[in-house]
Amino acid sequence: MNASPQNPRATKKQHELLSFIDGFIKGNGYGPSYREVMRALEYKSVSTVAAHINSLIAKGYLEKTDTSARSLRMAHMPESEQPHSAWLRQALRQKRTTLRTVDTATSREQVAAIDTVARLFDITL
Repeated sequence: MNASPQNPRATKKQHELLSFIDGFIKGNGYGPSYREVMRALEYKSVSTVAAHINSLIAKGYLEKTDTSARSLRMAHMPESEQPHSAWLRQALRQKRTTLRTVDTATSREQVAAIDTVARLFDITL
């Protein structure tokens, strides 16, 4: 199911959930369990997590590879449709531009860190 979302609008809570899942997968190499999502995002129940995830699967943002607890993965989406991309790309570009005006060892290290974050989130600066 590598299609664009059928309904690209996700709620604020769903964008927060997508960002968490994306970061969790990139940091751990596998998807979070529903209980981990519940704890991290302070939801009251696993059924709330399931409802949001099922909605995001239906909209094409997430995929479930099988019935295992850690089978969630991000559906392939263009960068512009990813939940974090717009504000993160803008913030990274601004900070990078500011740092490049000052040529010090520290600023070069910070620019390298910004480039690393951009690669981690597949963001073109």
